[in-house]
Amino acid sequence: MNIAFQHPPEEGFSQEAQILEYIEQFAQLFQQMLQESLSKHEGAEDANMFNPQAMVEMLAKGVHVDTAKLFSNQMAFMEQQISLWQHATKAMMGESVDAVVSPERSDTRFKDGDWTANPVYNYLKQAYLLNSKMLEGVVDSLQFDDEKLAGQVKFYTRQFISSVSPSNYIMTNPEVCRDILATKGKNLIKGMENFLADLEQSPADAFKISQTDAKAFELGKNLAASPGKVVFKNKLMQLIQYSPTTDTVFERPLLIMPPFINKYYILDMDRKKSMVRWLVDQGYTVFMISWVNPDSSFAETSFEDYMHLGPLAAVDAVASITGSERINVVGYCIGGTLLAATQAYLKAQKDKRINSLTFFTALLDFSEPGELGNYISESMMPLLEQSARSKGVFDGRVLGMSFSLLRENSLFWSYFINNYLKGQDPAAFDILYWNSDSTNLPAETFLYYIRNTYLDNKLIEPGGMELSGVPIDISTVDVPSYFVATANDHIVLWQASYKSAQALGGDTRFILAGSGHLAGVINPPEGGKYPHWTNDAVSGALSESPEQWMEGATQVEGSWWPDWHKWLSVKSGEQVPARKPGSKKAFPALEDAPGSYVKVRI
Repeated sequence: MNIAFQHPPEEGFSQEAQILEYIEQFAQLFQQMLQESLSKHEGAEDANMFNPQAMVEMLAKGVHVDTAKLFSNQMAFMEQQISLWQHATKAMMGESVDAVVSPERSDTRFKDGDWTANPVYNYLKQAYLLNSKMLEGVVDSLQFDDEKLAGQVKFYTRQFISSVSPSNYIMTNPEVCRDILATKGKNLIKGMENFLADLEQSPADAFKISQTDAKAFELGKNLAASPGKVVFKNKLMQLIQYSPTTDTVFERPLLIMPPFINKYYILDMDRKKSMVRWLVDQGYTVFMISWVNPDSSFAETSFEDYMHLGPLAAVDAVASITGSERINVVGYCIGGTLLAATQAYLKAQKDKRINSLTFFTALLDFSEPGELGNYISESMMPLLEQSARSKGVFDGRVLGMSFSLLRENSLFWSYFINNYLKGQDPAAFDILYWNSDSTNLPAETFLYYIRNTYLDNKLIEPGGMELSGVPIDISTVDVPSYFVATANDHIVLWQASYKSAQALGGDTRFILAGSGHLAGVINPPEGGKYPHWTNDAVSGALSESPEQWMEGATQVEGSWWPDWHKWLSVKSGEQVPARKPGSKKAFPALEDAPGSYVKVRI
């Protein structure tokens, strides 16, 4: 793409005049290029799941105003505004004044020195922070009949507040203005190119922003590189068996079921962060399900299909390959949800092959769905259904944007500023590469899952769900379970994970790890950053509340992986000779790990 300013401003112009001239020409160029790009998408009629109309309709009912609280908030806002005007006037005259309001210590948007040293930027920053507090106060003064609606209003209010930060705009970001002068406006041109490239890669109903250098990684080379073989496959998954690194292994194999809304290799990143490699080194025979990245031809594929062609097919294959009558199984996130339903199904069939269950940040009880639940409501379902049905799949890039907006300032707006306003290319970061490697969901599976979990919370009800005609009752699941939750998880609240652990019938060990949904799980013993909490006084049925559990918990420095290994090893049998992948006649090696399914990108 060859784009340039037609008439660069003359050197004699003031800095302010040069910036304004660059921006004016940039606006004209951007409008022209945007129209050309959008014309390629003409005719797209996909539903937009972020349409605010549904929120407006919800606000029309079930809301009451605490007038005293609202009035108090408005008076405080007016007093602080008067103070800000007075301080700003003194600052313009060169006087030193204290801040009326300051950003939170964790807020990195205003770290540049000019946000404090320059009176104009300092005023913009403080005015924004005051208006943000005022708007949050208005929402706090509203009382909702529906607690879920209250959470949604607060969430979308936060999204609006974050979007209008002065750091997100060319003329009100001091770093961007300096870059315009330093590059003679080339940062704006490069930013426009970056934006249009991302627009081309985005679906019609969401925007996919680049977060990392996609060219820096190759699956099988510097990610998903643990040696192994694909030993079985069907239309929904490939089954990988990893090569042993020890002469003997535990008798009972370990099957890992990742979420089918993500690629599996978050568990097999580079050598230092690979859970797969660590488990193999501890002497486990590790099998991994690698889900297909479905297209529209999978539109009618059901949640039942995922059970039969996923964990049930994998258990059959693993049992045949290893000759073991008992198998330990792991489920991560939605993989854990599917695992619990599958084990309840097997329990009803009197099938005892699954020996133990491990859940990584998984929800079974969806009564506290976390911030992800803010996207899902009865009024949003027609939009979600229209989007999924029209394509045959729910686009994984929409899900990716949804997850990014749970931490909007760090995972969306910071990249918006760097990529488009500063014209920088994102750095190489393996976890963000995985995060951007989106996976679609078949329309039928997606809608069934949303309806029966986030909306109706049927999995927690005995017989609330039926799979292949079998009523599902997860309270009958009585094999030992190990639950890992993470303290700062925005997707699966740790308290909700604890309640999910209580829903099962067997002995349960619950561990709370530091950090969030990804980093809290991928925290290897060597150089692990985050601590974890255990409560050895609580075992079995976990009758206490999560808060009571935490009161008696002990903080342990470092990774939780060794604690899991200690728990899992006693459930894994004796040592037997190591098993070579693909050595069984009925299950020969089909291809090298990581296989072909994981390499399919949207």
